[in-house]
Amino acid sequence: MARPRTTSDEAILEAAARALGRLGPGRLTLGVVAQEAGLAPATLVQRFGSKRGLLLALAGRSGPGARGYFDRAREEHAAPLEILKAALAGMAGNVRTPEEMANGLAFLQLDLTDPEFREHAAAHARTVADEIGALLERAAADGDLAPGTDTAALARSVQITYNGALILWALAGDGDLAAVLLTDLDRLLAPYRPA
Repeated sequence: MARPRTTSDEAILEAAARALGRLGPGRLTLGVVAQEAGLAPATLVQRFGSKRGLLLALAGRSGPGARGYFDRAREEHAAPLEILKAALAGMAGNVRTPEEMANGLAFLQLDLTDPEFREHAAAHARTVADEIGALLERAAADGDLAPGTDTAALARSVQITYNGALILWALAGDGDLAAVLLTDLDRLLAPYRPA
């Protein structure tokens, strides 16, 4: 009879995400993740097979994880543009230092060069794009955006602004990332707001 699992896969993946943020994929080991999760490395091998398997499982959470930020923002806000800003600020809240951003970019290299990782990264990008687009369409319908706003084009600009703000903040290292991002989003959206 198999022993019951005392630590969920979700808890292990949370531990892996924390360790990945500190170390990046190159320096990450199953031993580090096991220590972070309070488990033996053999447990990780049993559950995920390898470091690659663990990282793929972590990457597989990115699309649903992104949707979760938008769902939580909907619970706290009613206006679509406030939901948008809260969700994107929440996603940016995972990055606390330029080093963590660099480690995230190192993971992005896997996303860009390995087809299995790329599939998960593309799903994440589509999820974020779909959520942004739906919120902007709702904002336009509610009169929070000027009549005739091309919400599809604006959604792409919002997503580019989000990603660009992360990179520029990591390079400059100035201020709170969420505050920087929200300032950039407000600047982007201002010309589309009704007079």
